[in-house]
Amino acid sequence: MASLADTIFELDSRYHAGVYTRLKICLVRGKGATVWDSEGRRYLDCVAGIAVNNVGHCHPKVVRALRRQAGRLMHCSNLYYNEPQARLAEKLVGMLPAGLDKVFFCNSGTEAVEAALKLIRRASGRPGILAAKGSFHGRTMGSLSVTGQSKYREPFEPLLPGVRFVDYGDQDQIASAIDDSVGGVILEPVQGEGGIILPNPGYLSAVRRLCTEAGIILAFDEVQTGMGRTGGFLACQTMGITPDIVAMAKGLGGGVPIGAVAARSDVMDKLRPGDHASTFGGNPLACAAAMAALEVLEQENLPQRATELGRWAIEKMRMLRSRHPDSVRDVRGIGLMLALEMASEDVAKKVLEHCLQEGVIVNRTAGQVIRLVPPLCITKRQLSHAFSAIDRSLTAQGRA
Repeated sequence: MASLADTIFELDSRYHAGVYTRLKICLVRGKGATVWDSEGRRYLDCVAGIAVNNVGHCHPKVVRALRRQAGRLMHCSNLYYNEPQARLAEKLVGMLPAGLDKVFFCNSGTEAVEAALKLIRRASGRPGILAAKGSFHGRTMGSLSVTGQSKYREPFEPLLPGVRFVDYGDQDQIASAIDDSVGGVILEPVQGEGGIILPNPGYLSAVRRLCTEAGIILAFDEVQTGMGRTGGFLACQTMGITPDIVAMAKGLGGGVPIGAVAARSDVMDKLRPGDHASTFGGNPLACAAAMAALEVLEQENLPQRATELGRWAIEKMRMLRSRHPDSVRDVRGIGLMLALEMASEDVAKKVLEHCLQEGVIVNRTAGQVIRLVPPLCITKRQLSHAFSAIDRSLTAQGRA
């Protein structure tokens, strides 16, 4: 008789679009930083649904909020008001940098970026947008248009016109590229899919100054860097810079799909009724989950925890690099957004496979980068176990 996992693999192969490269495990349950598969095997999750489960899997407070709201009202559309949406808007604005005082709710990160792009055009009255090489902003057509990786863009070109790419970290290129056609700049404070690439010191503040002087919009994509992951609620707060627009999603809903765009009132108020909308955006169920997740972030002091544990993790990764100088090329990170750049894709693939065999889930991005974006509730002992698994994989490869 086929196992549940084999049945799921077969059904997925037969009926689901083949757009994902999946690990051969079928997950059925999660708690904190741990998940279990259909065979009962336990894994330490250092990916967190790609930086989604920031408060941990199935946090009791989020689960209670969902159950309570599901018994009252799950959806009513934005033709009407609903209390969870209004309460969440107030709560979110209170956690954002001063001046970002209006929000729009949607369902995902790519939708949040789409809204931000439309808002740049509406608020500036100009069609041009500057984006960074190596960036990743989503897979819908507008978000893809500002994603600076040809492997994602080329199969679907031509894309949105008016987009130009500059090197990430080079403010002089932005200064040279700004002209009368440019309405805004969109950047990730830290490039996530690009391999956890941190900005050069002073880069983001220089871009902020350039945008202010030129009278154009600065938008930050904090879909992956936000919700406590990098040490502040948003990375821009950690770095002391306030954009005009910020896109959020992933960890915002505690595991439930929700996205948001925040902006200054004078920018957001450029939108008129009908300019943008979302049927499911800000629905009561998602907003109730997000409210609970934000409360958990505050009550459990998870952003500060990410800062402290992240510093410790960077030191552990540097030790790994010193132990395996031929395998580990670089170590990068901020908060619990961590990267080990390996010497090759082959080394990275073997690390991922070995860790999975040891019950540790890590992620490979940008070819040869092992990315760790675990739940912010992960313990030092658990994270140490993950590093030990990586260490054993590199040791075994060195002997081969």
